[in-house]
Amino acid sequence: MKKHPQINIGIPEEQRSKIAEGLSRLLADSYTLYLMTHNFHWNVTGPMFNTLHAMFMAQYTEQWTALDQIAERIRALGFPAPGTYKEFVSLASIEEVAGVPRAMDMVRHLVAAQEATARTARELFPLTDAANDQPTADLLTQRLDVHEKTAWMLRSLLED
Repeated sequence: MKKHPQINIGIPEEQRSKIAEGLSRLLADSYTLYLMTHNFHWNVTGPMFNTLHAMFMAQYTEQWTALDQIAERIRALGFPAPGTYKEFVSLASIEEVAGVPRAMDMVRHLVAAQEATARTARELFPLTDAANDQPTADLLTQRLDVHEKTAWMLRSLLED
């Protein structure tokens, strides 16, 4: 069996492992959010169809790119990225939505999912700070910016 080279990036394996576990939870939440958003894009109806259909498309497209960034950071830390529905379901903090909700209920679900993904990202900062892991902290900052801004924009649709 071929032995893999040691990773020596200045972060001990134990810290890299904990960060990778947290990033795996973020990847699971991000994938669940991606799938929910894409599903709602396909199935939205009603007077705001055009607005929501286009908004959801922009959101799931951005999310798709983020999935790769998160998974590649896990790999750079030396660990396998989760990649099955079974793994994502066990790691995610976001519940799947059954059926096809009404348009504004879709928006409510997406607000909750964006906020949950932001919370998952935010939980990792103590680990990245302790490990002096700036690349992961930078990735988390970027993801937080997107999730918090998207949640705000979605919440704005719910105001009278």
